Amino acid sequence: MEMNYVIDTLFTIFTMTLIVLMVPGFSMLEAGLVRTKNVSAVLTVNVMIYSVASMAFLLIGYTYAFGSWDHQDGISKWAFFMFQMAFVGKTVNIMSGGVSERSRILPLVVFTLIMGAFIYPTIVNLTWGANFLEGSFLDISGMYDLAGSTVIHSTGGWALLAAILIMGARTGRYKNGRIRVIPASNIPMVTLGALLLWIGWFGFNGGSIGTISSRESADAVALTIMNTNTAGLAGAIIAWIIIYIRYRKFDITMILNGALGGLVAVTAGPDLYDIYTPILIGTIAGTLVVFAVPIFDKMRLDDPVGALSVHLINGIWGTLAVGIFTEKSLLLQIKGVVVVGVLVFTVSFVTIYIIDKLIRLRADDEEQFKGLDEVECGMESYPEFTRTF
Repeated sequence: MEMNYVIDTLFTIFTMTLIVLMVPGFSMLEAGLVRTKNVSAVLTVNVMIYSVASMAFLLIGYTYAFGSWDHQDGISKWAFFMFQMAFVGKTVNIMSGGVSERSRILPLVVFTLIMGAFIYPTIVNLTWGANFLEGSFLDISGMYDLAGSTVIHSTGGWALLAAILIMGARTGRYKNGRIRVIPASNIPMVTLGALLLWIGWFGFNGGSIGTISSRESADAVALTIMNTNTAGLAGAIIAWIIIYIRYRKFDITMILNGALGGLVAVTAGPDLYDIYTPILIGTIAGTLVVFAVPIFDKMRLDDPVGALSVHLINGIWGTLAVGIFTEKSLLLQIKGVVVVGVLVFTVSFVTIYIIDKLIRLRADDEEQFKGLDEVECGMESYPEFTRTF
């Protein structure tokens, strides 16, 4: 028993480390997708998100979510906390990428504090934690979501949607009824970031099994990681095929987002599927990404990194897929998606609206033209580059 405790604690710490590796993953992905004049601001936001969200979860959010620090006996309670803490910043990472190039840093950090202390822990409480709505009509504890297609990815996506509706698009993004293309500044950085996220996902999903100290649990972890990878592969391949058929070009950013969409979608139930189902789940996810990105643009929802398409749309799809491809109740999966969506969007919208009125979340046109590196950080990542717009 003591050896199992040690093995599972070590496993949890290792997978937590893989999840934290997603912090530089998000940082590199977002920094590569924005213009050079905003790179330092994006990197600063990512570092502050990890720091502030984690501290808020330590001091307030964790106890709120799980009721106490002493609800684990199979592994060290400190290891379990660190594993759960590694998740919390991802919800805001999803949002911060989608509001890049027009969001000021301080108000975004204030929202990070609220997300880490209250909004995200509320969703964890209702699904993985103490469940203060147990037995009520809104009880969604029956929803199956192993590692957070809805709990993490859709939560971040709903918060992002609220932020975009309040902030609007980047200056000049939609002009005279036309969509103005703003190209990524550093494709190698985008690729590195996406691949770091892909690697981190093995800890994200594999670690959520919670134990590896028996033959059965070791098989479950291995299957979960294998299925996670498979869905990412399928998402990348289908995005590559569709983009080439439509444009006769290979868009690496769309291929990578297709992979990330597959990873998001399989996150709800990679431990439940056989080795072939993730191919279908990832294929549908990659397809959804390719078609959702231009749809959001037509709706004037400016999302520089495609986070709505990757995380919100495929967070929903992945949660529903559990009810479609396994014996889990589809109705309960739908209920979970709806309850989380309504709760997170409403609370996030009100919170962001108040923050925007008190501090001003959106950078004005002149600040956006200068670049947030100069305005917010006083330090440019590429000072020798000449800006065009």
